[in-house]
Amino acid sequence: MSLWLMSIILLVTGVSAGLISSIAGLASLISYPVLLLLGLPPVSANTTNTAALIFTGAGASISSLKELRHNRHTMWQVTLYALAGGIVGSILLVVAPEKTFERIVPFLVFGAGVLMLWDQLRHKIPRPVQVQHLGVTILKNIAIFLVGMYIGYFGASAGMILLAILSVTLNKSFPVTNAIKNFASFLTNMLSLVIYAFTTKVYWWMVLPLGLGMFVGGFLGPIVVRHVPVRPLRILICFAAFGLAGYLFYTAYY
Repeated sequence: MSLWLMSIILLVTGVSAGLISSIAGLASLISYPVLLLLGLPPVSANTTNTAALIFTGAGASISSLKELRHNRHTMWQVTLYALAGGIVGSILLVVAPEKTFERIVPFLVFGAGVLMLWDQLRHKIPRPVQVQHLGVTILKNIAIFLVGMYIGYFGASAGMILLAILSVTLNKSFPVTNAIKNFASFLTNMLSLVIYAFTTKVYWWMVLPLGLGMFVGGFLGPIVVRHVPVRPLRILICFAAFGLAGYLFYTAYY
C-alpha cells in the first residue's frame, strides 16, 4: 500500500474517529482497528492512537469553550484526578504486560454502557438537583482516577467510560458533561504521550494525517451535540458501547 493511500485512509479515519470521540469518547471504535489492519502491533497502535487523540481533544476543547468557561471548578477537579491516574497508568504500561489489562477492557466498556443506559432509565422520572453526599463524591473521584489510570495504560474507549461516570454523578447538561470529558481526556492523553515518547514506540508519521482528521472531527463534535436531541444520542452511545465491548472481548480472548 502506498504512503499516499495510507495517509488518505488515516485522514478519513481521523475525521470519523474525532467526531465520535468528541461526542461519545468512542474514537477507538474506528481508529484502533484501522491501525491494527494497517499492520501496527497492539501496543504501538494504542500509543499512536493516543498521540492522535490529542488533536481531537484540542479541537473539541476549543469548540467547547462556551461550556467550559462556566464550569471551570468542575472541569479542573475532574481533570486533576484523571491526570493523577494517567501518571500511574502510563508507568504500569512500562512495567506490566498489556495482555492482562486488555482482558479486563471489554468488561469495563460493557459496564460503562450499562451505567449510561441505567442513567437514561433513571431520568425518565424528573428529579430535583441534589447536593452530592461526601461518600458519592469520594466514589466519583476514585472512579475518575481509575479511568485516568486506564487512559495511561490502554485507553481504548476511556472517554466513553468517563462520560458514563460524569453523566451519572454530575448535575450538568449533556453538552457540559461532554465538554468536561473531552478536556480531561485531552490533558490526560497528552501527559500519557509524554511518558510513551520515552518508553515505547509511537509511529509519528501516522500521527500527522490521523491527528489532522481527528482535530477536524473533534472540533465538529461539540457543535453537533448542541444541535441534536440528547436522549437518542445517549441511547445510541449505550448500544455502541455494547458493540465495542463485544469486539474487544473477541479480540482479547480469541
